[in-house]
Amino acid sequence: MPLIGWLFIFAAFALVIGSLLFLRDSADMKIPKDKLEKIRKRKAELEKEEKENKEDW
Repeated sequence: MPLIGWLFIFAAFALVIGSLLFLRDSADMKIPKDKLEKIRKRKAELEKEEKENKEDW
C-alpha cells in the first residue's frame, strides 16, 4: 500500500481515538439541579402526551 494510504488510515484512527478521549473528558460535566428538574418535568409531559396519543390509535 502506498504511503498516502497509511497516512489516511493513521489519520482515521487518530480522529476516532481523539473523539473518544474528548467524550471521556466531557462526561464529568455536572448539570445544575434546576435544569435537571426542568428536563425531568419536560420528559414527564412528553411521556404523558405520547400515552394519550397512543390511546387515540
